[in-house]
This record gives sequence, structure tokens and C-alpha cells, in this order.
Amino acid sequence: MSLKDHPILRAARGEKTDYTPIWIMRQAGRYSERYRRIRAKAGSFMELCRNPELAAEVTLIPIEEIGVDAAILFSDILVPVEKMGIEVKFVEGKGPVLSPKVETADDARRLKVPEPEKDLPYVLETIQLIKRRLTDRPLIGFSGAPFTLASYMLEGGSSKNYINAKSAMWNSPELWDTLMGKLVDTVVEYLSAQIEAGVDLVQIFDSWMGVLSREDYERFVFPYTEKVVKALKERHPSVPIIHFGVNASHLLEVNNRLPVDVIGLDWRTEIPFALERIDKSIQGNLDPVALFADEKTITEKVEKILTEGLKARGHIFNLGHGILPPTDPAKARFLVETVHKLSRELRT
Repeated sequence: MSLKDHPILRAARGEKTDYTPIWIMRQAGRYSERYRRIRAKAGSFMELCRNPELAAEVTLIPIEEIGVDAAILFSDILVPVEKMGIEVKFVEGKGPVLSPKVETADDARRLKVPEPEKDLPYVLETIQLIKRRLTDRPLIGFSGAPFTLASYMLEGGSSKNYINAKSAMWNSPELWDTLMGKLVDTVVEYLSAQIEAGVDLVQIFDSWMGVLSREDYERFVFPYTEKVVKALKERHPSVPIIHFGVNASHLLEVNNRLPVDVIGLDWRTEIPFALERIDKSIQGNLDPVALFADEKTITEKVEKILTEGLKARGHIFNLGHGILPPTDPAKARFLVETVHKLSRELRT
């Protein structure tokens, strides 16, 4: 089987598969003891992201430990942001802290659009190392979407209410347009460079789009995401694109207008509800906390999702968000094995 016929790529394109493929968001993360050892060796989280040998090793852990159908590049959505001229630190118990915050249109104008080959060579080197070792499964590249990255830059980190981001969106059109325009260029160049380095498909994380009303999303955010996707499709028409956000079921019909191949669903969005509103392939959508249930409960939930997913154009199984750090890796492996087994049975 050539890599382009791998079930994940076939499902993304809406083609028939023998089973439902699965990967897991944050699958190389803190639930793995091996990851924790490598992280300790690297130092800080961002130092690990900048170390191609260690980042490649971490990327491959879930292939070896839990048997998923694809690897996703080990990195972070804020990696390109620090090359735009903003310091990014990960603070224990607080998450990412960005400084200085973007507060004015002049601040946004001063931001640099990174040149990946010059400014982010370690990301591209990591991809090349992975591709030399991973010959039988796809590698997923990724980036944050302009809105999610803008939110971090305007808030200075994570937020509950997005006061600065929404205020800029509503009250400061020059700041908003300048910042979002810079981020469109950054995301397009970054994902294009990942594709040219060897990734087989990409996921755009608009993690926080669900905090917006449909009206605000459609007016202030969707046009910029659309620019990113259209530019990528023009440059790399054969590379599938996944678009994912959290708590965004009210935006499904809007996002169905994006020329993406797959729309990711979080666990709050019922698959039948989504399929009434979109005609793309779907990805998802088991609650990450379900991996703390017993195996019988996991099996029942998986079977429901797989059965509903058969009605989609194509289905890639995933959690509805990232795997949680306290998760038992044995449960993650059980999930993968169960998805493979049940999805084959449902197709006979």
C-alpha cells in the first residue's frame, strides 16, 4: 500500500476504507512516562520543541506505545509566534505567558512574518527526521488558526472571557485587521513549509473559535481562516486539511463553506447533528474523560461513534480534544485496538 492510500488519507478524501483510522490529539503528551523522561532531559517545553532529535523521538512514541494510525508533529501552536517578536514562556500551573501583549495597531505592524526555512529550521528538520523513520504511516502537520493565535497575543496567554481579543475585534478595526493579516501570512507560510518538508496532511487548530457568536465569527474571523485554507489549497491541492475547534457546533454551517477536507468535532457535538449541517469528512469525537471509564463503557461509546460515523463522507476517529495527562496508556491502546476491531466488524 502506498502512503497516499493509507486509510487516514482515504477517509479525509471521502474514499472507502476497510476500517476507521484513529489518531489522538496530544497523543505524544504527558500521559506517557517516556515523554516525561525526554521532557526532563530537554529542559523547558519550548526547548524540547526546538530539539529535532528529541521532538522526532517524542512524535513517534504513540506509534510505538499505542498503535495509532498516524503521527502528529510534536510542537506547539505558539512556536511560530515567538518568531514574530513575542516571548513565549510556559509557566507551571498557568500555561503559556506571552510578552509583550499586542495592544495597538503599531504593535501589530511591528510583528514579523517568520520565514520558516530561516526562522524555524528545527521544525522542518524534525519533520525530515520523522519521515525518514516513519515510512508506513502519515505524518500530520499543524498550526493554530489566526483567531486562536491572535487571542493568545492580545490576552498575553490563556483566557476565560477573551476581553482583549473581543474588544480589539469590535473596537479597533485597524489593530484587528493588521494582526489577523500578519497571522494569515504566518500560518500559510508555516504550513506550506511543513508540507514541503514532508507532512502528509495538516490540521488547523482554531481551538477558541467557539467563544464567539456565529455573527461575530462569520464577520470577524471566518474570512481570515478562509484566506489561509484557499492559499494552502492553491499551493498544495492534494494535501488534506482538517479544521478543528472546541465548543463550535453553532459554527458548523459556516465552516462547511471552507474548502477543507475534514471538520473535527469535539465530544459535545453529536455526529448526526453535524452531518445534517456539513458534507465534509469528520474527525472525532470521544470525550477524553471516557478513557477513565471501564472497558465495557469505552467499547459502548466507541461503537456508537463508529456506527454514526459510517454515515459520514469519511470518518477519522479521535478524541473530542486532547488526551488528558492522568490517562492510563493501556486505556489509550485499548481504545485504538477497539476502534480497529469494531470498525472492521461494522463494515462486514
